[in-house]
Parts: sequence; C-alpha cells; structure tokens
Amino acid sequence: MPNEPIEPSDTDAPAAGDPIETIVKGVGKPRRRRQSLLEWLIILVVAVGASLLLRTYVVQTFWIPSGSMEPTLMIGDHVLVSKLSVTWGTINRGDVIVFRASKSIQAACNDHLPIYVKRVIGLPGDHLTSKGNTIYINGKPLKENWPHTEPIFPPIGNVTVPANSYFMMGDNHHNSCDSRYWGSLPRSAMIGKVFVRIWPISRIGLL
Repeated sequence: MPNEPIEPSDTDAPAAGDPIETIVKGVGKPRRRRQSLLEWLIILVVAVGASLLLRTYVVQTFWIPSGSMEPTLMIGDHVLVSKLSVTWGTINRGDVIVFRASKSIQAACNDHLPIYVKRVIGLPGDHLTSKGNTIYINGKPLKENWPHTEPIFPPIGNVTVPANSYFMMGDNHHNSCDSRYWGSLPRSAMIGKVFVRIWPISRIGLL
C-alpha cells in the first residue's frame, strides 16, 4: 500500500495551557525585554552626550556669587550663557561676559573665584579714561544704556586696550574688581555672553 502524507490529528496538538505551549509563548519575552532595555540605554547615552555637547560648545548655566554686577545681576541669580556668540560671534560694547579668571586676576581681587562676570566697556584699540562719573572712550562720553551704580571709584586711568583684548567693568562701579585693577581681558579667556536670567522666577528676562 503506497505511503500517504501524514496529517496531524487533533490529539497531536498541544492543548491550551499545555506546558509546551506555555514555553513556546514565553520564548520571545526575554528577548523583547533585552531589546527594550538596549533601546532605552541608547536613548540615555545619546541624551547625555547631547547634553554634554550643548554644555561644552553651545550654552551653559552659571550663578552669580557677588554683587559686582548689581543691579543688573544680583547675588544668587542664575543665567544662561551663549558660548557660540564668543566662538563665532562679535564682542560688542555693553555685552555681559562670563570669563575664566587667571591667577593674576584672582590675586588682584584677593579671592579664588575661577569664573567672573563683567560688562565689556572698551574694545581693542580703544582709549579709555574717566572723569567724575563719566567714562570717556576715544575722547567721547560713554552712554551707559544699562543699569549701573555710581560713583566710578577707583577712576579709570589713561588706558589703551591691546589687540584681541577688552576692558571689563562691573555695573556696580564702586564695588567691582575689574579691568581697573587687573588690566584688559584677552578674548581667549572668555566663556560666553550672558543673554538671559533664568532664576529667580521674579527676575526672569533677557539682558
């Protein structure tokens, strides 16, 4: 008698709840779980990497430790700083800059703060001096169109700003250790421009 194809009978199929069926159904679960965990790990690594890149090259938060920039920036204010504006942009008079304080700056100011924040007053090649509470740049009075406090003390001597350097001053003119004490700041020391206050909530705003 010729052989015929054998078809499974109903009695050969595993019943619902059969241990074999349970094992087959559970085979994909650990694999899917591992795949999901791997996906989340990749997302986390990418997020952390993007955050580090942003912090290193684009924007960074800083908090204000002293009153040298009052009333513009108060002690405890938190600000966002644009690094690209220094790396690729133009430094303008009136910009508020966060910069690294050299050992000589720290010594002149008698503190150990590694980061300072001041306003750009003089650009490369400018000649600066002050009389009373007026700052003169290249013989013309400077219009300080930003909040600041008087008097200007100590006064600015006769200063010519070197190439690739900037004359920095705090808005709190009589209580700021700035370029009047330690000279002009090289652009290479600049970290970025302050462009917005983000804390406290009552003081959120653009600079």
